[in-house]
Amino acid sequence: MSSSVIVPVIDVQSNNFKELWPALVVAIKTSSFIALDTELSGLGNRKSLLAESIEDRYKAICHAARSRSIISLGIACYKKLDHKPPDSYLVQVYNLTLLCSEEYIIEPQSVQFLVQHGFDFNKQYSNGIPYCKGNNKGGSDDRGVHIRALFTELLRARKPLVLHNGLIDMAFLYQSFYAHLPERLATFTADLSEMFPAGVYDTKYVTEFELRLTASYLEYAYKKCKLENSRCVTSDSPGPHIHIEFCQYVGHLSTYIDYRECPAVPTIEGQTDICQRFSAFGWCPNGTKCPLSHDTDLIILQDEKCKEDKRKKRKRRREKKGGLDTAEDCSILDGVPQNKIPNMEVDKEEAAGDQQETHEKSCSEGVPQMGTDQIDERQSMKSDDKENGASEDKTDTRVSVTTAKSAEGSSGEGTDVHSAEADVQTKKKADAGSHRAGFDAYMTGYIFAYSCTLAKKEEAGVGEIDRESEQSWLPTCINRIYLSGKAAPLNVVKSTFSKSSKAHIQKMEMVWREKI
Repeated sequence: MSSSVIVPVIDVQSNNFKELWPALVVAIKTSSFIALDTELSGLGNRKSLLAESIEDRYKAICHAARSRSIISLGIACYKKLDHKPPDSYLVQVYNLTLLCSEEYIIEPQSVQFLVQHGFDFNKQYSNGIPYCKGNNKGGSDDRGVHIRALFTELLRARKPLVLHNGLIDMAFLYQSFYAHLPERLATFTADLSEMFPAGVYDTKYVTEFELRLTASYLEYAYKKCKLENSRCVTSDSPGPHIHIEFCQYVGHLSTYIDYRECPAVPTIEGQTDICQRFSAFGWCPNGTKCPLSHDTDLIILQDEKCKEDKRKKRKRRREKKGGLDTAEDCSILDGVPQNKIPNMEVDKEEAAGDQQETHEKSCSEGVPQMGTDQIDERQSMKSDDKENGASEDKTDTRVSVTTAKSAEGSSGEGTDVHSAEADVQTKKKADAGSHRAGFDAYMTGYIFAYSCTLAKKEEAGVGEIDRESEQSWLPTCINRIYLSGKAAPLNVVKSTFSKSSKAHIQKMEMVWREKI
């Protein structure tokens, strides 16, 4: 089982943004890929966001992005380390508190959720980094120290972009830091394909269609990947696994660090009072007042136990019928989210047995059958895909990043000695209960890194992994964005029938300093 570990998150506000700018830009430029996450002031009509027509969904998302705002931005920069074991990463995590300078709507539901998870609105309104939405309003997006200039640096870095359930995030990022959103979805995806030439990856799509986990909300997917990776490490498996390192921030910079803790995984013995609605979707209408457990670690262990029990039950059923090929012992529906089962071609008898078991279980516990198209799309939706978690198998890299030069050197390996007393103080500061865009970005990046390693392991068997191919990432998932309730993703491509927006063309000429 995985042990309790801590992730340092750098808290960036208006009063330290200029000081941290050099380190933040260097982290972006030297990264192998970048994971982003946002906290929003609201989303508007949830029903419109889940419309049957994808074009109608996009219109609803555009309305939300134009009338609401990003209040927090999480950036996790993952840098693959040379001269280290394969799949070793140095991770730097930033949480930027933002304040839109224009009027925007903030929804009570969003406020309640964020306050319950530790968001400090007093800090946002007193020290939030200001920004203006839409098209450039007179300033320069490629010079100065401001959030739109930072987004320009992100585009110029040409790194793979990783998000979780990322369609809404990308629309808000575009409207808030880039330009006015185009009216048509095809134009939007055409713009995105040129903005991020290294590709966009959605870990919600990865967890459902590649990893095929029982649930795919962010905390569940992260902790499941972390647990499997930890098992691989402790069992000395010959296959690849990821190693995570962090900078150990010292001196004045340490005052900006917010530590996020992921407690050790408990045992499931005697722990059966799990909220089945939260277990399935990562969201419960009762919130913190729910009398049942929302512990994701226990949910994962229970899911593993249920899956193993079902396999044994099917095996006994087959043996009674005279036996079948042992290769068929595992159901094709194992680990597949229920909303995708109707879209799969499977043995009808086996599928019926699985769905009957699921129905009996949900009915016996008083939980109505629900699809992700009813609950799963940000905010209740953003809340269903998020909560908390933390790091894995880490080796501290100790540095002080108080100047641009030291920040550049930090991308990896410093030398300061860290005392046992300091370790104790760090653990005292660690918070396991709050909800942060920075930490959510870290979890998103971890899922992606683990999935890339797992894909290489499946391709190469248990043999030697080719270091030259380590940057291939996930070719089956590139530019595929998860769509709730749909069997197929949204493809981020520029088709022969769509053109880039005029605002985007002007912006890209500024970003690349050349005509496109």
